[in-house]
Amino acid sequence: MDERMEKLKAASGYISGLVAEKSLKLPQLLVTLGSGLGTFAQGVEKLLAIPYREIPHSPQSTVDGHAGQLVLAREPKSGENFWIMQGRVHFYEGYSMFEVVFILRTLILLGIKKFIVTNAAGGINRYFNAGDFMIIRDHINFMGTNPLIGKNLDEFGTRFPDMTNVYSRKMSILLQKVGNELDIPLKEGVYIADSGPSFETPSEIRMMERWGADAVGMSTVPEVIVAKHAGLEVAGISFISNKAAGISPTPISHIEVSENAAKAEKQFSALMARFIELVLEGKDE
Repeated sequence: MDERMEKLKAASGYISGLVAEKSLKLPQLLVTLGSGLGTFAQGVEKLLAIPYREIPHSPQSTVDGHAGQLVLAREPKSGENFWIMQGRVHFYEGYSMFEVVFILRTLILLGIKKFIVTNAAGGINRYFNAGDFMIIRDHINFMGTNPLIGKNLDEFGTRFPDMTNVYSRKMSILLQKVGNELDIPLKEGVYIADSGPSFETPSEIRMMERWGADAVGMSTVPEVIVAKHAGLEVAGISFISNKAAGISPTPISHIEVSENAAKAEKQFSALMARFIELVLEGKDE
């Protein structure tokens, strides 16, 4: 067996064992929470919380604003379980792409079918402001690498997966309906990912703007590529935490990202709670 698959199966076996010990049901939905957006996980009913450091072969998050744990939660109205990745690991932390998507792939082995991915991003679109939310319509991979490089893991998907419709239109439409219902305006646009950890230069932002990108960050794209490779339905949400370099009148800092995310946590939590409720009820089908 491929060494990568051995590690993934060890991790999935450990998690499934913990779930079985509590006689819980393995869910089919995963939500990943980005920088400063982890507060949502504090308000849910937690059935199980597993620090990443306890999962065999799992990398650990080292970034402020990322709690670094996997939470099994219960949605109160439907009674259905779902996973929360409260924080993620990033390529810029020094991890390999295999490690960046390790927990996601582990949960794919455990049967997830739908994936809601969130992030904090810099606004490139000049009509976007800090505090806005953007439904990700498509993405651009500017990270200089790809999580599918290397021998294909046939257990997950084909060697050359199609990336035409990466983000589920049905889930995006449902998300927009939730925004309308809660009176939370949602923009829509293209997310571009670079490797980080330095923020982009004004010249790089002008280039990205010409390419058609609306928001920029340092995550999400590797996860989404792996999710699509495995046939998952994906919905993506970017929280616009700041205006990008050259558009912002002041220098950018991670403190600004976290502070702006904290200001929006109530809206974000309401949006996510209602969206997850409807997804688990099958309203996106």
